[in-house]
Formats: sequence, structure tokens, C-alpha cells
Amino acid sequence: MTDTPAAPPAPGAVPPALAEHRLHANENPYPPLPGVLERATAALRTLNQYPDPTAARLTAALAAHLRVPPAHLVIGPGSVGVLFQLVRSAAGPGDEVLYAWRSFEAYPEATALAGATPVAVPLAAGEVHDLAAMAAAVTPRTRVVLLCNPNNPTGTAVPPADLVTFLDAVPADTLVVLDEAYREFAPDGTPDGVDLHRTRPNLAVLRTFSKAYGLAGLRVGYAVAHEAVAAAARAVALPFGVSRIAQDAAVESLAAGPHLRRRVDALVAERARVQARLRAQGWPPADSHANFVWLRLDDRTTAFAAACTAAGVTVKAFPGEGVRLTIGTPEANDTALAVTAAWRASAGQDYRQGELTERQTRTETAHP
Repeated sequence: MTDTPAAPPAPGAVPPALAEHRLHANENPYPPLPGVLERATAALRTLNQYPDPTAARLTAALAAHLRVPPAHLVIGPGSVGVLFQLVRSAAGPGDEVLYAWRSFEAYPEATALAGATPVAVPLAAGEVHDLAAMAAAVTPRTRVVLLCNPNNPTGTAVPPADLVTFLDAVPADTLVVLDEAYREFAPDGTPDGVDLHRTRPNLAVLRTFSKAYGLAGLRVGYAVAHEAVAAAARAVALPFGVSRIAQDAAVESLAAGPHLRRRVDALVAERARVQARLRAQGWPPADSHANFVWLRLDDRTTAFAAACTAAGVTVKAFPGEGVRLTIGTPEANDTALAVTAAWRASAGQDYRQGELTERQTRTETAHP
């Protein structure tokens, strides 16, 4: 899963391309894994040729890696590209696509392009999916359910037992798309969608090489789904959507498993450090299972993002809701933490009073 293009910076802001630290797009701060750059460079010699439209080598490598039949795989231009294919193949005018909100901003876009009706279910307390409310929102018109786990941008994850209960409640003729773009950063015990899909024909799982593998610039992701669902998604794909360079780089990345684990472990440790520092400063971030942290700021979001930009750090701002801070290098994270510390200190009592007022408002709205 990838982010849609960010809005143009405000006047006087530092454009993301010129900022010292890019913490807005959930990019991996490390270079490609060992051997990947060499394989991608070698593929440049084939630029005069179209790429394999079936991505046969990558499909075979993934099938062996995941222990799934090749017919269960859909390769596409990032997991977001495959997401659009899945939604378009399963839903259209008169149908509903159900998802939590706030979640990945591409979900309403994919729904709109399919001509379907979006149904957004608010997150529950703690920035988590309200699975009971989502199950209750399923109707005979619901053709697709999108579930991001870990969730972008809040970083929260659905426990395995709760996910199984939810999947059991969804009708068998409704496609559930489990978006696992950040699964590599999640702790042991997080649900494994690929294993769950083996006995659930209506479950499709999205994964990507953009995040943990660090191939965001090459645009390659995939879905794991039963043959009928996978075939329908491939049928609506744009031809030659994944370059030869991307295919070869992804194959090489799969072979670098131990190196990947070390890099993921380093980012997870850095995530823990950042969260601990934020809590020491007085912030209450939800436990993140991804390569970012979420700060709920409500009407202070835009001002905080501007403060980060002024310090040379770009963050992903969701006006009126909060900001998402990607876990980058320690230097980048320390720069962001300096902003959060200064912001918290300057806000002081006004900020704490704002939190109290916001909680009171939500309580009064829920219990008039």
C-alpha cells in the first residue's frame, strides 16, 4: 500500500523533495537490500523491450516464498494498484464498499472510480477498527470490505481472534480485502492474511515491496486470493503495469531475507524509541505496529505540520484529525522529536485543556 500524492505545500512551506527529512510517505530510510541495485541496474539493458506482462519469474518466486499456487497471485504497480483492480473487479454502480475511517486515503478513491457507494465506519476508541460496527454495516449491497491491518495512518492492529470472528460474520459472497502493506513491522501474533486466505475463498490479501523492502520508487505489489478472485483482478489490469526493473528487483529482494529482518528489527527498535520519547514528552500515541506513529491533534493538526515543515521535516497531515510521522533515520526522528517537544512545551496548559474539552465534547455527543 502506497500514499496518494500529497497536496501542494502551503505558501512558504518546504516542498517534500527539498526538505531535509522526509517523514510523510512511510518510505524506508535505508537503500535497497544487498544485490537488488545490481539486479535492477542489469535490467536497464532491456529498456528497449516490454516487460513480461505475466511477471512469471516474480510470480514463481512469490508462490514458493508464500507457499501458494501461482494462480492465487496478482502482481501490480504497488499494492494500491492491485487494490484498485480488486475493487473494480468486484464492485460497481449500486454496490457498496465498506471500510473503516480514518484509514488509507486510497479506499474512497478506489470506490469512486469503480462507481460504487462508500460506507465509512468510524474507528473505535484507541484508534482501532470497530469490527462489530463494521459487521453490522454490511448489507446485501456490500460487495467489498476493505480492512487495513496494521491500519494506515493510526498504526493499530486487529487481534487474530477478533479478525476471525469478523471474517466469519461477513457473507461468503462479499469480498474482504485485507491490506497488509505494513505487516513486516508488526509483532509476532499479528494475523497472517495469507494463512487465513487458504480456507476463505472470499478473502484477498494485499502486500507490497514498497515499505519493508524499500522499493517504493519501483511500484510493485501483489495480492493473494483464490483463483476466481485473482483472475477477475488480473482481467482489469493495465497491460505492462510492472516494469522489468521492478520485477527483477522484487525477485532479488525476496532472496535477501536475513538482511530484510535486520533492517525491520532496526526500524521497530527505532519506533519503540520514538514512542517512548513521545510519551515522556506527554503525548499519548497509540501503540504502532507499522513504520510510523500517529498523533491525534484535531484542529491543531495544520499548525503542527507547519512547525515540522519549518524545521525541515515533512509529515503527513490529515487536517482536523492528526499527523502521521514515518520512522526514519535516528537523525530525522530526533529532528521531529525536537519539534514535538517544543510544541508540547509551548502548548502547555492550553493543549491539555484542549484535550479535556475534546473528550468532553465527544462524551456529550455520544450521550446527550
